[in-house]
Amino acid sequence: MLRGDRETIRLGWRLRDYATKGWLLGLLVLGAWFTIASAASKRELLVSAAISLKEPLQEIGVLFEQRHPEVKVVFNWGASGALQQQIEYGAPVDVYASAAAKQMDELEAKGLLLNETRRTLAANLVVLIRSSALRSDLTSFKDLTKPEVKLIAIGNPRTVPAGEYAQRILMSLGLWDSLQPKLILTGSVRQALAYVVRGEVDAAVVYATDAQSADRAVQVISAAPEGSHPPALYPIAVVKTSKQSQEARAFVDLALSEAGQQILRAHAFLPPPKALAR
Repeated sequence: MLRGDRETIRLGWRLRDYATKGWLLGLLVLGAWFTIASAASKRELLVSAAISLKEPLQEIGVLFEQRHPEVKVVFNWGASGALQQQIEYGAPVDVYASAAAKQMDELEAKGLLLNETRRTLAANLVVLIRSSALRSDLTSFKDLTKPEVKLIAIGNPRTVPAGEYAQRILMSLGLWDSLQPKLILTGSVRQALAYVVRGEVDAAVVYATDAQSADRAVQVISAAPEGSHPPALYPIAVVKTSKQSQEARAFVDLALSEAGQQILRAHAFLPPPKALAR
């Protein structure tokens, strides 16, 4: 084979190699463009929810996105009262889930919920906990009056439903006034839980689901006495100003479906009373 022929062949291979690499690069660029375009085209569904619902609702959000790939679920966690105020001030929320009926009742009274979308999502128990790392003789709510108990964390009753339940419990037991010097009011039930986990307080009043989420870091001392507070129910509804009410309704339906309720039960939530789960 002549030298010129060999050079021609080598040149041909190089050209084909460049073309192949260019084709592959083009595919990569095109794929990246489609990925970016797809992400940009997804509609965001904003769900404002009580922080105590965080773990199960995140799982329900993943399931919802699998069934509705055109939608991205974005969560806004916080105390129910603070989230309520955000909605009242015009926050672009699509779905609201609170840890008590009070906040939902007030939004409904102001006409801020989409008609006939309010449902009861789940129920919970209120419990007294302490850190597993600290030695303590606590066995009941009444032991909170003992002098060795210095600090007790509860949610702020004005904005945190778990705090309001704690206040009702302590008042029903005749302990509210005497325990005032020991109380640390927190911005959310998870903050009260964190104080116990870190050993910064002697006890806290939280939900049973919060205690489970902390695993072995905390010990449940006692459940709230029966009748000492209103039932801890979690209503959910579509906000009237939602610009994608169809998707918001679908999210609520999924949360109330058997698949959604299975997720909630796995995180120790109780099913809503049948009369309310309509």
